[in-house]
Amino acid sequence: MTQRRELSNEQRVALHDGLVIPAHPLALTADRQLDEQSQRALTRYYMAAGSGGIAVGVHSTQFEIRDPKYNLYEKVLRMAAEEVELAGLTRPFIKVAGICGPTEQAEKETDISISLGYDAALLSMGGLTGWTEAQILERTARIAEKMPVIGFYLQPSVGGKVYSFDFWKQFANIPGIVAIKMAPFNRYQTIDVVRAVCYSERRDEIALYTGNDDNIITDLLTVYKFQFEGKNIEKRIVGGLLGHWAVWTQKAVELLDEIKGIRMNPALASEWLTRNIEVTETNAAFFDPANGFAGCIPGIHEVLRRQGLLKGTWCLNPHEELSPGQSEEIDRMYKDYPHLNDDAFVKANLSNWLAE
Repeated sequence: MTQRRELSNEQRVALHDGLVIPAHPLALTADRQLDEQSQRALTRYYMAAGSGGIAVGVHSTQFEIRDPKYNLYEKVLRMAAEEVELAGLTRPFIKVAGICGPTEQAEKETDISISLGYDAALLSMGGLTGWTEAQILERTARIAEKMPVIGFYLQPSVGGKVYSFDFWKQFANIPGIVAIKMAPFNRYQTIDVVRAVCYSERRDEIALYTGNDDNIITDLLTVYKFQFEGKNIEKRIVGGLLGHWAVWTQKAVELLDEIKGIRMNPALASEWLTRNIEVTETNAAFFDPANGFAGCIPGIHEVLRRQGLLKGTWCLNPHEELSPGQSEEIDRMYKDYPHLNDDAFVKANLSNWLAE
């Protein structure tokens, strides 16, 4: 058996305290070639904004980077790792590699990620809808033998499927699972995962992260309570690994810090429920649920383009574009919720991040 690379104690403590982990976009030029200057600037931005990690090679980085005609998977992971190394951060920082595909592909991507110094694998189950739950569990265990794994419950509308409570109970018991990102965009299914983890003897070893872009603040404020074997078990969703947090990241860090303060004072002001709606509405403008999420990656790119972090909204797939009316909705978010953007922070630092 391969010796699994483990998180450091400092990384583990930080992961369980709760981190902002942006899902890293892919920067392209107008002719759809990798824009190395902007790609590196994005990584520098996320670190400067105070994020506790980055997730590279995930949906926001565009799955097409694995296509042999682009062959960008290893290159974009390497560039991000280089920037983290150059930054010399003194705080714990977790480099998360997006891993996907059938077992053989997933193992190959895991080996690449380990060679580049990544700390954990965000293991997608997308595109495996024909697999049985037993097959998914076996694949997960294989990857978790090599590298700490962050599980990923992906909503069916973008390639995931619904899994049973028993599946998640077995999933939580796999050694090497360090966290689970829940993104089913569904309360029932989110509760299934939290309850399954609470029922596991590994409950204290697994950090829960939200990927529910439609309910971020409520997820981060909720205490889940279950009865199990005569004991009261409590668990929180402590942080987020989100495409939504790939933009306005400095404000996301401030938001999570505020929420951690509120957790120490159980009296929940109704203002926070209002803020949840504000964040959810901005996510609707960025992620385009009105059009089946067709514009979710270009929506992220559009905000970063307006800030100067990207030169355009281009994707490797030329059909991925802003939906009709999406730009106007982003305009409205800037007008209605100006306190949510971090434009001033980006403007003050952009020239440094873009420096060669």
